[in-house]
Amino acid sequence: MNLPNKITVFRFILIPIIIVISVIDSLYAEPLIENLWVGNLIIFVLFAVGAFSDFLDGYLARKHNLVTTFGKFMDPLADKMLVMTVLIILMVQQDSKLAPWVVIVIMAREFMVMGIRTLAAGENKIIAASKIAKVKTTVQFFMVFILLLGGVPFALINETLSNVIEYVLIYAAAILTIVSGLDYFIKNKEIVLKTK
Repeated sequence: MNLPNKITVFRFILIPIIIVISVIDSLYAEPLIENLWVGNLIIFVLFAVGAFSDFLDGYLARKHNLVTTFGKFMDPLADKMLVMTVLIILMVQQDSKLAPWVVIVIMAREFMVMGIRTLAAGENKIIAASKIAKVKTTVQFFMVFILLLGGVPFALINETLSNVIEYVLIYAAAILTIVSGLDYFIKNKEIVLKTK
C-alpha cells in the first residue's frame, strides 16, 4: 500500500476516535466558554488533521503518479464517513444550529453517490470526485469547523454575525450537496438506468 492510500486509511481510523471523544465529552465535560466544549475543540483538531490529510494524499498521489483504484474509491469514502460522523455529533448536541433535515439531505446524497460508485465499479469504472463535489466538500469542512468552535472567532466579535455566518454555511452546504448529487446522477444516469 502506497503512502497516499495509508493516509486515506488514517482518516478512517480517526472516525472511532472522534466518536469516543464525543461520548466522553457529552458525559463529563463543561464548556470552556459559551458554546465551545473541550470535546468539540479536540474533534476540531482531529477533523482539521483529517481535512489536511485529504489534501495531502491527493497531492502526493498526483505529484508522484501514485493514483490507484483504491485511492479513487476509498479517498472520497473516507471524506464522507468523516464528515457524516461529525455532522451527526453536531446535530445531537444541545442547542445545535444544525437541523436534522440538513444532515439527512447530506447523508442521502452521500449514500446515493456511494451507490452509483458501487454500480460503476461493477462495470470496472471508477468515478472520480467532480469539481462541484470538491467545492461541496470544502464548504462542508468550513461549516463543520465553525460549528465545532461554537461560532468562534465570529462569536467573540458579535453573536448575530456568528449566527448569520453559521446559517449561511449550513444552507450553502445543503444546496451544494443537492446540486452535486444531481450532477453525479445526471452524468452517470446510464449506469443507474441500465441496472437490472
